[in-house]
Amino acid sequence: MFGVVVAVFFLLRMVPGDPAAMILGERATPESIAALRAELGLDLPLWQQFTDFVGGLLTRFDTGNSLVTGASTRELILAKAPVSLGIVLFAVLLAVIIAVPLAVAAALRQDSWIDHAVRILPAVGMGMPLFWVGLLLIIVFGVQLRWFPVGGVGTGPGEPLKSLFLPALAVALGMAPPLIRSLRAQLIDVLAADFVTTLRAARIPERRILFRHVLRSAALPTLTLLSVNTAYLIGGTLVVEKVFGINGLGTLLFQSIGSRDFPVVQGIALYCAVLVVLVTTLAGVLSAVLDPRLRSVPETSALVAADGPSGAAR
Repeated sequence: MFGVVVAVFFLLRMVPGDPAAMILGERATPESIAALRAELGLDLPLWQQFTDFVGGLLTRFDTGNSLVTGASTRELILAKAPVSLGIVLFAVLLAVIIAVPLAVAAALRQDSWIDHAVRILPAVGMGMPLFWVGLLLIIVFGVQLRWFPVGGVGTGPGEPLKSLFLPALAVALGMAPPLIRSLRAQLIDVLAADFVTTLRAARIPERRILFRHVLRSAALPTLTLLSVNTAYLIGGTLVVEKVFGINGLGTLLFQSIGSRDFPVVQGIALYCAVLVVLVTTLAGVLSAVLDPRLRSVPETSALVAADGPSGAAR
């Protein structure tokens, strides 16, 4: 998170454009621009601006006020965050719903036409830009079929879910391909394992073997991959919001970049970094819950260290 703070702070200052001049407009005089820069603290040395920003983070967890509106960036971000988080969670759910059945079907029918189709489709999906996928979904399901709204978020019963479905589906279609490839490969490896042969010899139903043992073992690497792709998921959500005209963090981010509203952009980047860290940590916890061997690693290491090289050899 500190790396994100440093990178975003200094990269934003490299973008051409003076926030004070953009706020006052084309007819602003040099004197008025200089006065506004002094009022906003933009005339201070860059190192002092950075220490002030970091000091506010460490003491109050405050990302400052907007240069354009003067409102607290925390309040601005928290007001837009529910819509963006809704798309993120909805996209994860849809990506899992898409990836799991396709990966299972491909693994159970290896080298069949189903397997070949499932292996080709993710490669095609990974090459499609998110904004283009979003536009296709709008044209097909919003304009032609009229199943879903083409922009904004409704307020009636069930309208928010209906409004967020297409944006979440666009993000999920970008997330699903690597999940399908990873889960398919892991399922094939686990299905060939000795313990699966033993379970089949014990006449345990194939469905129970698949869903209770095989899928659980194969899901761990895919869960890790899903947590690693969290940054892509959040970035894709911000882009898709702009395509669908949803007033979330994506719209706020693009507006703030256009007006050089540094504190708002820094705040959005920081909160997104916090979300990535939380999701990665949660994935580690879930991995330990699904695989008890991960919880025994520290204990095993301690026993080996106490027993010495001879114990490790044994």
